[in-house]
Amino acid sequence: MADPYTTLGVARSASEAEIKSAYRKLAKELHPDRNTDNPKAADRFAEATNAYDLLSDKDKRARFDRGEIDADGNPAAPFGYGAGGGFRGRPGAGPGGAEFQDGGDFGDIFEGLFGGGRARAGGGFGGFGRGPQPKGANVAYRLAVQFIDAATLAPQRITLQDGKTIDLKLPAGVESGTQMRLSGKGQPGAGGAGDAIVTIDVKSHPFFTRDGDNILLDLPITLDEAVKGGKVKVPTPDGPVMLGVPAGATSGKTLRLRERGFTAKSGKRGDQLVTLMIDVAADDPAIRQLMESWQDDRAVRAHLGV
Repeated sequence: MADPYTTLGVARSASEAEIKSAYRKLAKELHPDRNTDNPKAADRFAEATNAYDLLSDKDKRARFDRGEIDADGNPAAPFGYGAGGGFRGRPGAGPGGAEFQDGGDFGDIFEGLFGGGRARAGGGFGGFGRGPQPKGANVAYRLAVQFIDAATLAPQRITLQDGKTIDLKLPAGVESGTQMRLSGKGQPGAGGAGDAIVTIDVKSHPFFTRDGDNILLDLPITLDEAVKGGKVKVPTPDGPVMLGVPAGATSGKTLRLRERGFTAKSGKRGDQLVTLMIDVAADDPAIRQLMESWQDDRAVRAHLGV
């Protein structure tokens, strides 16, 4: 059972941002898709995911640092339990059958460990042995999500290790590395099943690029569309729309399609930024003839000092 700090390669004083950065680096390095010839990578990937799951949860991290739970999130073994010191049962030692070897008062210790159990006459340790049972281990999954699906928050389907399928609703602000917790979908245990931890991997797109919550697109237009202007069809994650190109448009001019980007955690959707790129046909006789009878004498590079 590896220490989660050691697994992620961070100090115990690491910030949330440092922990997240370390996990992302390991996840990228150990991703099963990149290590098809290295079966151990999948195990290390799962260990890193479990470590991040624990350390990214403030409450779990604090409990681990205090020694209350182990690296798997299960309750740690009580102090002195099963060891040679602490306490031991002995017939005739008292009404509860427990004898303190050193005569110490362990009431406060057992109260903290066993949920309020204290030494009492006639009853041994109240609550001893009736503490919460450990839950089963969490199970890590990796879900590849298409770029368009992530932008539109399209429902996703995942198959669990037991063969059952679940439809997932992607959260606002989804990106590669986003984790979703499916309660009770992990390994079974005495205290109930653990959770399934699903890590999202948003795939790249052939012509869309993500920039924060915005989507960038380089849009080719013809020379006559640039000169005359007019409506042109533009692809978006929600389907094609018509975009007005102003007359006299130049390459590099950026137009904005509002609320066609990714949805932020706040629920506000980003925009799609369309950069026009004039595409001149090569060896077009009509264009060549037009240029022979017309010349642009503007000093378009004067601002560059040439």
